[in-house]
Amino acid sequence: MAAGLVMALGAGSVACASEKKEEKTFVGAAEVCGDVFAGPLAEMVEKVTGDKLFFAKSPKGMERVVAALKEGYESGRPWAAGDVLCLLHPKDSAQTDDGGVKFSMYAPQDVEDEGLPAGFELYTMGVQSSVGRGGAGLYFECVSPQLKGSDKTPLRIHGSFGRGVSDAPDTREYRNLNMTILHAVSLKLVKELDCANNGGLPKSPVLTPK
Repeated sequence: MAAGLVMALGAGSVACASEKKEEKTFVGAAEVCGDVFAGPLAEMVEKVTGDKLFFAKSPKGMERVVAALKEGYESGRPWAAGDVLCLLHPKDSAQTDDGGVKFSMYAPQDVEDEGLPAGFELYTMGVQSSVGRGGAGLYFECVSPQLKGSDKTPLRIHGSFGRGVSDAPDTREYRNLNMTILHAVSLKLVKELDCANNGGLPKSPVLTPK
């Protein structure tokens, strides 16, 4: 949550305006993109990023992602760029410090390629999943009444979470947190898309190295 600022009586109007602006601009992980990271996820995000305040972003990230995935699927192309669900830009950080969550439509051959980013390892969840110090990736498929023809050709979804620049250690605990965050947000997406069987994702994350 944004720090509560106590304004003393008689404080200058400029100072008050500045403080009010900061309250609206910077928020905790539970509010950064609406309720994307609400509940226990907020503490996980703050733990892996090492930050408590982030630049407030539009709460309509989920709407944009859903629209982009539907558009990509309906185009008939094998892949589509999708959209960013939530950008994590910490207060007092460089632009390159950004982390966040993004979803796109992947091509079939993407999961056939055994190459992984340096330092990443495969997990067993979904069509394919991987985790590393800096984040996690998750591939899954969606069959939905919202997507005509998906019963024969499912929508292929790739979700990615990046924690940005962080001093958090590279341990199994933190790698599992990366995957837990991405899994939870992915479940919110499959609910919005009305994917059958949660898009093949379990209700609780499977944190097992392959």
